[in-house]
Amino acid sequence: MRKPVPCLNGVSPSRITMQRGDWLSCMDFLTERIPAVSREQWEKRIQNGEVLDEQGFPITLNTRHQPGKKLYYYRYLEHEWQIPFEETVLYQDGHLVVADKPHFLPVIPSGRYIQETLLVRLRRKLGIDTLSPIHRIDRETAGLVLFSVRPEERNSYQKLFRTRAVSKTYEAIAPYRQSLDEPTLCRHQVFQRDDNFMQMAVGNGEANTETLVSILQHSQDYAHYCLEPFTGRKHQLRVQMMAMGIPILNDRIYPDHQPEAVTEAMLAEEYRHPLQLLARSIAFIDPVTGEDRLFNSVRKLSLQDLTEPENFSIRNRNESIG
Repeated sequence: MRKPVPCLNGVSPSRITMQRGDWLSCMDFLTERIPAVSREQWEKRIQNGEVLDEQGFPITLNTRHQPGKKLYYYRYLEHEWQIPFEETVLYQDGHLVVADKPHFLPVIPSGRYIQETLLVRLRRKLGIDTLSPIHRIDRETAGLVLFSVRPEERNSYQKLFRTRAVSKTYEAIAPYRQSLDEPTLCRHQVFQRDDNFMQMAVGNGEANTETLVSILQHSQDYAHYCLEPFTGRKHQLRVQMMAMGIPILNDRIYPDHQPEAVTEAMLAEEYRHPLQLLARSIAFIDPVTGEDRLFNSVRKLSLQDLTEPENFSIRNRNESIG
């Protein structure tokens, strides 16, 4: 009888199908096919019961290689930098978990982060192995991220984002542009660059992104913007602000892609200058319960950190966006 393959310390199992070959044991196969993990490490994982067969049972060091059969294992890093910022759970019920993410915390495991991700932290904290993100925001962006509790309901929530049935509001700090004193619908053609997978580019063709931009507050040099995206392209807000000549403060990707931090000293310096972009609010009609949902981040962006209070022009948000 097949057992469900559980999470381990909040991490979902990875899967690999054994191929035809001369391997005698599963460990021989894993050692050759996934060389990033040493034979000694595979031996330790197998002895700890951390490699499972397709029935969900732990294999042994002598379990024979069987082409076509699946193995399950768990990713972890020997050395993973701890991210010194904490998430907050704003709301939880039997369907949804709403988290308020800090800057610098990735949403899901990738690259050099596994345990230090919002998903894994929440699974461990809440004890919900089935937790899954409904949408994502960038590692550098702070604010709201929604998670589905029940796998059978996940698609219904994700469909809200695919069909643009969600109202989202972001805030950002960027250089002040007087031409944006009145709410402005910004439309651009945005596409993936061929020479840099981390960056999107702006073209002259038909627009595929739309964002309503308004100013909440400004000083002589900087403004606190309200950004309401109606589309959901990768890096949409960051690249649109860059295209208007007002890149978001402390953006390490636009307009110039800064090198990735590879030392603790580089990370510490990066932590001193968080991207000034916040996923502030999200509203939708719950497809499962039928309720009107509205969630707001408790995090703040502060223009006062950049300029003196007497230089401010404060706007009434309700008036500014009509």
